Order: sequence, then C-alpha cells, then structure tokens
Amino acid sequence: MNDENQKIMVVKIGGTEGVDFSHICVNAARMIMEGKQLILVHGGSAEANQLGLELNVPPRFITSPSGHTSRYTDQKTMEVFIMAVNGKVNSKLVSQLQENGVNAFGISGMDGRLIQATRKEAIQSVENGKRRIIRDDFSGKIDTVRADLLHILLTAGLVPVVAPVAIGKTGEPLNVDADRAAAEVAAAMKADTLILLTAVPGLMKSFPDEATLIKKVDRKDIEVLQDYAQGRMKNKVLGAQEALEKGVGRVLIADGSVENPIDHALAGNCTWIS
Repeated sequence: MNDENQKIMVVKIGGTEGVDFSHICVNAARMIMEGKQLILVHGGSAEANQLGLELNVPPRFITSPSGHTSRYTDQKTMEVFIMAVNGKVNSKLVSQLQENGVNAFGISGMDGRLIQATRKEAIQSVENGKRRIIRDDFSGKIDTVRADLLHILLTAGLVPVVAPVAIGKTGEPLNVDADRAAAEVAAAMKADTLILLTAVPGLMKSFPDEATLIKKVDRKDIEVLQDYAQGRMKNKVLGAQEALEKGVGRVLIADGSVENPIDHALAGNCTWIS
C-alpha cells in the first residue's frame, strides 16, 4: 500500500551509451523490495539515434543561443523517437524490472495526459555563428504532471517507468527533455531525491578529468555549475535547478555505468546538490 507521505525518489536513467540498464534495474529492484518508493524516468537518445540511421532519418541537434542542446524533432523524427523511446527503451526497462521481481508499469507522458506540454512555436538555433528560427519542431515546454495518476499506480503496487513524450494541447505528441521531465515529475510528487544517472561520475570542472569532479554544491551556487557544464550536461544542471526551486530536497548527478549506481550515488560518489 502506498503512503503518499512516504519519501519518494525519482531516478532518471540516461539514454546515452555507457549507461547500464541492468545494473540500474537490479539496484532499483532491491530498493523497491526493501520498501523504498521509486519512480523511474528515462531517456533514449542512443536508441533514437540508431533507429533514425536505420530508417534513413538521421538525428539532428539544435544548439540554443544559451548553449543548450536539444534534438531537432520534425514530424518524421518524432515518429522515430516514439518508436525508440516509448517502444524499445521503455519496454526493455519494464522487462528487466519484471525479471527482477518488480511489477513495473510502462507509461509515456501521453498516456492519461500524464505530462502535458505546450509546443514551442519557434525555436532559436545557432548554426555556424548565425541565428535561425525553426518552426516545424515538435518539442514542448512542460506545463503539468499528473501526480494523482502516479499515486494511483504506486497505490496499486506498480512502479511507474515514464518515457519522455508529452502530450500537447490538441493531443499531439511532443518531445520533452528527459532530465527536465524527471525534474517536473520529482517536483509534482514532492520527491525528497532526484538522481540523474548518466555515463560519467558527475559534473567536472575540467571534463573529462575525473579528478576535477565537483562533489558538493549548495543550491544557491547552482548557476555556477553552468560555467563548467558542456553539451547535454547543461540540461541536467538546468533540470536540477528547476527541481530544487520547486521543492525537491536534493539532486544527484551520478554514474549510471557502475554496479549499484543508485547506492553509489547516495554514498556521495556524484555531484550532490542540496
């Protein structure tokens, strides 16, 4: 039976190469068996890239003037993304959790209007030093997350595994950043902890030198992290900031390639922001 007052942990599983789904699922399953409340949110970049190449819809990425990188998602790319993320990645995680004794429930942000978003009508992109406006992109800014639906699943003894495809105002699927989706889920569920698992130990002052790992940061200093973040790591820092501003107790950016990665992060082997 779910107790809504029990502390909830949201674990975001990165979709990049190097993240070990099986290590994460084994660790998550053991924690759930011990009575912990977990919600998993995942990405799927690597699978979407590979499927896009196979279907002759190669991935393209947009860099905003502020340096944040996102997937350019026209209609064909959106279809590929749904196949890869909702279909393959979500099913794979649910299957691995079920194999480890967890009654996982795969769900996308479209299902039951779990994650509602507003489509971005125009996106600024910087290419070769020049700005251009993109208007055919199916990406969105998250408006709401249905915490009531997630509580229903938890109360039924199910562990939600959430794919980052939101639903727009007219029912259209929208690509949303998985880190920021995890942050919004964590905020809506009043989670105590958000863990962002990726393929590196955390944020480094001088990437890829792991000796420069930034281990602890006070939330008031989080904007300083953007000075060190590169590429997709900028989105993780932004997601962390949004989660903390909306009441999440702590955010950990940690290595998803090691054994017991959740325990590893909670032991302080990560970039810990609180």
